[in-house]
Formats: sequence, C-alpha cells, structure tokens
Amino acid sequence: MNRIITTTLLLALFAFIGVGLVALTHLQTHDKIIDQIRIYKLRNINKILPKTEYDNNILADTIVLPEPTPIGLKPGAEIYRARKAATPVAVFLTAIAPDGYNGDIELLIGIRYNGEIAGVRIITQKETPGLGDAIDQDKTDWILGFDNTSLLNTTSKGWNVKKNGGRFDQFTGATVSPRAVVKAVKKTLEYVQSNRDTLYVKSEKKKPSKKEKRDH
Repeated sequence: MNRIITTTLLLALFAFIGVGLVALTHLQTHDKIIDQIRIYKLRNINKILPKTEYDNNILADTIVLPEPTPIGLKPGAEIYRARKAATPVAVFLTAIAPDGYNGDIELLIGIRYNGEIAGVRIITQKETPGLGDAIDQDKTDWILGFDNTSLLNTTSKGWNVKKNGGRFDQFTGATVSPRAVVKAVKKTLEYVQSNRDTLYVKSEKKKPSKKEKRDH
C-alpha cells in the first residue's frame, strides 16, 4: 500500500511539474508569438498599401470588431486604419471564407476610403495543392484581380466566378475555392460600406508604445 501511495504521489508531482513547465513556456513565448503575428500583418499591409501612401502608425490606429461579429469577419479581430495627414486612406480587415473546399480561408482585405479594394491577401488556407491553393498570392497572381474593384464598378452578379456569370476567373477543376474568396470579399465590402462613419472616423490621439514605434 505504501508503495502504491508513493508511486501515486510521484506521478502527481511529475504531472504538476510538467503542467508548470508548459505554462511557463507559454508565458515566455506568448508575447513573442503576438509580435510575430503583428509583424507578419504589417508586412502584408505594406504589400497592399505602400508606406508612402500613409503616415500614421497603423498598428496603433485600430478598432475592434463589435460583438456579435458580423458574418464573414474574424471574431475579435482588429481593424487597422491607414491615414495621411490625418485624412482617411484605407482600412484593413481580417475576413473568413468559411466555405473553402477544405475549410476556412483567412483573408486580409484592404479597402480604400473611396470604396475600392486596395488589395487582398491570403493569410491562411488549406486548399488542395495544385488546384484550390492557386488562390494564394505565392502560387499565382489570381488574387490581384480584386485590385481596384468596388461595389460601384462591379455589379452584384459580377461578384462571382465566370462559371456562374461573374467577372472573376476560376481554376480548372477547382471552382469552390475562388468562389468562397469572392463571396467573402464582397461581404467585407458591404460591411465597410454600411459602417463607413464608424470605420473611417478621425482617430483618437493615442501615444504609441515603444514596441509599436519599432513596428512602424
């Protein structure tokens, strides 16, 4: 009986130590992971909107999506706002296309103050290699087809793939992935159009942190 109790106590001790080490590692790496995500987002933003077109600290000039999150936008995600001499230039939103062939497709969408798309980038996707993954900017330039499109210069029917009468190309043997992205982009445009006063309002004066200054 004593041997069983001793073994049980040792196992409990090892488990406690293991959980503690995991928790400590998480605390030590959490901020680094967050920083890397921010840097990655800023790089993608600058690929869409050149730094010469804005002069504010985008990573500091943000608002958080309201609850409940609008359908198609990532829950809890920040909306980044670009300005030049305090004048609104563009907003950047993280959208989710939930109907990709192999699951969610996460997008970064930049929309100019005039309602036109500055650019779209794929953040994460699990689409079929060689087929649906052609939506990724690292694979083809298909995603660039959204540049300068808007709800004004593209009809409601045009927001679809050509197979369904729209203006956007699909891929041979892979229509689901591009259709899902087109749908998500259109929903994001509609959200921005309906909330312009909130999204593009003059920013509150907020002193950026040292970390945000480095990111900028």
